[in-house]
Amino acid sequence: MVDSASLKDLLILTKDGEWGKAEPVEDSVQMHIIRGTDFSSARYGSLSSVPTRFIPKHISKRKQLAPYDILIETAGGTKDQPTGRTVLLKPRLFEKAKHLITCASFSRFPRVNTELAFPEYVFWFLQYLYKTGQMERHQVQHTGVARFQYTNFAETTEIPLPPIAEQKAIAQILSSLDDKIELNQQMNQTLESIARALFKSWFIDFDPVRAKLDGRQPAGMDAETAALFPDAFEDSPLGKIPKGWKVKQLQEISSNESESFDFASHSNVIFLNTGDIAWGQFLHANYSSGNGLPGQAKKAIRKNDILISEIRPANGRYAFVDFTPTDYVVSTKFMVIRASDEIHPRLLYRVLTRPETLAELQVIADSRSGTFPQITFTSIGHLKFILSPTPIQSAYQNFVKSLDRKAKIHDLEAQSLSSIRDALLPKLLSGEIRVKDAEKMVEAVA
Repeated sequence: MVDSASLKDLLILTKDGEWGKAEPVEDSVQMHIIRGTDFSSARYGSLSSVPTRFIPKHISKRKQLAPYDILIETAGGTKDQPTGRTVLLKPRLFEKAKHLITCASFSRFPRVNTELAFPEYVFWFLQYLYKTGQMERHQVQHTGVARFQYTNFAETTEIPLPPIAEQKAIAQILSSLDDKIELNQQMNQTLESIARALFKSWFIDFDPVRAKLDGRQPAGMDAETAALFPDAFEDSPLGKIPKGWKVKQLQEISSNESESFDFASHSNVIFLNTGDIAWGQFLHANYSSGNGLPGQAKKAIRKNDILISEIRPANGRYAFVDFTPTDYVVSTKFMVIRASDEIHPRLLYRVLTRPETLAELQVIADSRSGTFPQITFTSIGHLKFILSPTPIQSAYQNFVKSLDRKAKIHDLEAQSLSSIRDALLPKLLSGEIRVKDAEKMVEAVA
């Protein structure tokens, strides 16, 4: 007979999060604030999308998170993504942090008593409850915001407690798949950094042009590619640019698309809200009924489109559509940018998602009077960019094509590992399959 205990009885403490202030106040501490929208990136050790805010020092000490804390989202759920989502904070997240970490006020953090249970096991059991829909009954919605009844959940939820060794084995099986997914993401970050470094060399610093101007062969470049670059600069509204290159406004080289999705032809769709993409990644591909979707689920997208959240663009809610998105419908809060024939779509994507460009978009968003910092295509269409001739764009894309191909392979592998993990989760936690059988399955793929 396996022992069990309520979640409440397994905890040392549990506290709500904080939101704090955007600017420093007297006797305050700067902290990373993990929101529900950051759960996916925090899970894999990234703080890239996590904002920092200022919390009173006397509160920060009580709300400071620690490795192996679990976060539970307690407000803000939707029909297709109820409240109760969880994330486990691993040590590597804290190693990357410049500041103390806490969670936002729409979440809370239970801290497991390690003498009673293994925190990773408790996290995976909570994941199991969420994936099987057992947490949804603790969600209530009296107003426009869905809320999770945490106290009732913690008091009434019984967690089976096999021996600690078995808890650790179960957690290790599931976490090993997560670790492999994270490794794939890290490899993709390396590939992306290579592509961005080359982009900066060619299109920002103009290194090949400077080399030819000095009578040198451009570094790491064959003669055929080097011949595409001029050996002189000329004046432009943006300063000196390579001779023969142009300065174009965003609205001259792209369009903002608002094509309506054809729901009549699709009973089930993949809906993407702004929280469903982050820093170039699509965070899910889950189908849901076309009926009952939020009112902003309206826009159709096409292959090679660029998605950028209109709200707080610096938060990294952007992605490039490198597949045929027949069943995808996206929120009206996305700007759907489509490149003209003058610029390669991926090149425009790299231009728009440079940190410097995102910072400029955020300044424009912050200058808008409204509920949220928000951009419109009208407000950013005047932005000027340097446009190279098409042969140079093509040469760059040929260089980075192999990098993009490797990244796609890593993404597909990560999706496969995620599917295996999600299939194993309920079977392993319910005892449908044994630990040793699950270990063999994981060894075969990870």
